[in-house]
Amino acid sequence: MTDIGRLHVITDEVLQSRFTHVELAAAASAGGADVIQYREKRPTSTSEMIRVGDLMGVACREFGATLLVDDRVDVAAAVGAAAVHLGRDDLPSEVARRILGPDAVIGGTANSVEEAVRVAKQPIDYLGVGPVFGTTSKGNRAAPMLGLERFADICAAVDKPVIAIGSITVDRVADVLAAGAHGVAVLSAVVCQDDPRAATRAFADRIARVLP
Repeated sequence: MTDIGRLHVITDEVLQSRFTHVELAAAASAGGADVIQYREKRPTSTSEMIRVGDLMGVACREFGATLLVDDRVDVAAAVGAAAVHLGRDDLPSEVARRILGPDAVIGGTANSVEEAVRVAKQPIDYLGVGPVFGTTSKGNRAAPMLGLERFADICAAVDKPVIAIGSITVDRVADVLAAGAHGVAVLSAVVCQDDPRAATRAFADRIARVLP
């Protein structure tokens, strides 16, 4: 199975417009991200998403990063992505597993201990849990902020690796890892910076210093 990775960078062309998904994938991969999450929430044709995903896959492979597609199992299958992250309203994980196969990495989403325990019983490989410190990328659709204490409770309640998400900064990496996170997923702290590659490197270096 593909490694889940410690550092996920989520691409975005809404919060910023200087860099494309492909440019962000290349910069973050070069900066040391393990996983690049292709997230496209705008109305976009499937064919366009496949085109972009193919190019992102090329950028990821150059630096040994894994391409993960958010929400869209069909796009992940079409571009040969090794991973997908599923939200609450996406295709059931059982169906995604049948489509992508036993070696694919499938992530689930949780915002409470109860939800995490339920989702962890499904055929997934990791849980994306947050927003730990809130979020600016989902507007009014955002789930309630967890805080470190409730986040730690979730990590302790499940036997699947947990990827922390939600306003994660370099200075907060040590705290979320100490709370039980396997790794972190970042968006604004990388893609909204002047130098996404350098911003990614700062996260990768901090994770390397914190983990044994």
